[in-house]
Amino acid sequence: MRPSKPVSDSKSILSSQMLPSDANPMGFVHGGTILKLVDEAAGVTALRHTRKTVVTASLDRMDFYNPVYVGNLLTLKASLNYAGHTSMEVGVRIEAENLKTGKVTHTGSSYLTYVAMDENGKPTEIPDVVPETPEEKRRWKDAKRRRDDRLRMVALVKKERGAEKSPK
Repeated sequence: MRPSKPVSDSKSILSSQMLPSDANPMGFVHGGTILKLVDEAAGVTALRHTRKTVVTASLDRMDFYNPVYVGNLLTLKASLNYAGHTSMEVGVRIEAENLKTGKVTHTGSSYLTYVAMDENGKPTEIPDVVPETPEEKRRWKDAKRRRDDRLRMVALVKKERGAEKSPK
């Protein structure tokens, strides 16, 4: 039986003030800047959970709800949603705070999949995750469904590629 850890053991929060170098001439922060920070926050969570080298396998979704402006404090809250045998899904909530008014706006959400690697660069087993709160249990269930959907899609693509290669 593999070890398990609660979701709370690996949560991470990353905050960074957005500067002119992060934005376009109109003062809107580039989506790519936000994506980089999303990957950093999620990667820390995956590393905390596994305590092993992790690599980004996929970005399942990235939804931008509201713009982020120069001067905003961008805060990314990352939490492990689901853990398989070698891969895991991390959810990231992105918030922008106007430091002059204190108003916090939910600006985006994202789901990323990471794979843990051994010293030879091969996928390696990771601890299971134990959701404890009702919200964590809901996120685990939703993430399991997304994982099943991804695996069905991969199987379909492999089947289609195999059909393309077979002689007619």
